[in-house]
Amino acid sequence: MSLRLTALDALHRSLGATMTDFAGWDMPLRYGSEREEHLAVRTKAGLFDLSHMGEITVSGPQAGEFLDHALVGFISALGVLRARYTMICREDGGILDDLIVYRTAENEYMVVANASNAQVVLDALAARTEGFDVQVRDDRDAYALIAVQGPEANGILGSVTDADLPGLKYYALLPATVAGKDVWLARTGYTGEDGFEIFCAPADAAHLWTALTEAGADKGLVPCGLSCRDTLRLEAGMPLYGHELTTELTPFDAGLGRVVRFDKTTNGGEFVGRKALEAAAAQAEANPPRKLVGLVSDGKRVPRAEYTVVAGDGTPIGTITSGSPSPTLGKPIAIAYVDAAHAEPGTAVAVDVRGKHEPVEVVALPFYKRAR
Repeated sequence: MSLRLTALDALHRSLGATMTDFAGWDMPLRYGSEREEHLAVRTKAGLFDLSHMGEITVSGPQAGEFLDHALVGFISALGVLRARYTMICREDGGILDDLIVYRTAENEYMVVANASNAQVVLDALAARTEGFDVQVRDDRDAYALIAVQGPEANGILGSVTDADLPGLKYYALLPATVAGKDVWLARTGYTGEDGFEIFCAPADAAHLWTALTEAGADKGLVPCGLSCRDTLRLEAGMPLYGHELTTELTPFDAGLGRVVRFDKTTNGGEFVGRKALEAAAAQAEANPPRKLVGLVSDGKRVPRAEYTVVAGDGTPIGTITSGSPSPTLGKPIAIAYVDAAHAEPGTAVAVDVRGKHEPVEVVALPFYKRAR
């Protein structure tokens, strides 16, 4: 099967991007040095093509109540033009995907799923509509998605839009005109920096990318690929589906129980997975078997996903879920699930890196927080 191409494919190739297969899409991995792209986002700004993400529109008189039933969050309580991070779980509490839901109108929401799970989420939502006056529509082909992230993002975007960017709160959106094109403009991102995500018509994507590139030419803006997006989110302690989140884990396993709202007032408080998630919440509070932690190494060998974490005596106590050199910290970092007895920050453990035990220290997540 041939890979899907975003509306910006020709532009990426003209910029010399190294392309890669990501969830069935041909996506830019990097344009040059991924370290330089990473540091540009931390200090100036980066421009990303995120058109592989999956947009699903949920509309109708009972759209909010339906999403309260289908997802773990209290979505009907979300204000119009606000967004929320949430999850969709199986009946047994296992995570099908983590999502951002935008309320675009009183009875309309845009659910944004990860590219690898977009069809899974679409199918699960469609299967859960029984008894609700609601429509679920696949809008993946209706949008391209561009993100500008970093300390200079506000100034760059502000030069090509008259939208009230200072008034746009974090996890909020508004209909806006950017470089003459109608878009949804959201103050969201996956880098740990301030920034914006621009949902536009695919036919407008190249025009917007070019306009933002020109606006950022004197502000250090660079095009960025998926590789630096991963190291940025890792430093920010943000989970990645298939690594920190899977169907074998609940939100409570991942330390994200806060997204589960047992206080919903719609549907009699019932939602898919509630009983299993109540049990998971009780277990997490009483005696969690493992916890998600950060690990930092002063060495040069990088702990990678699926490497084993060991105690001082060599006993296996956990597994790495994500690991990379940190361009910001200048040392290797990793996220891991470890036995609760070894999860306290400051605990000295080790990682089995191809047969050699590399010392690491348990630290609290995230590794990096931007100055507010």
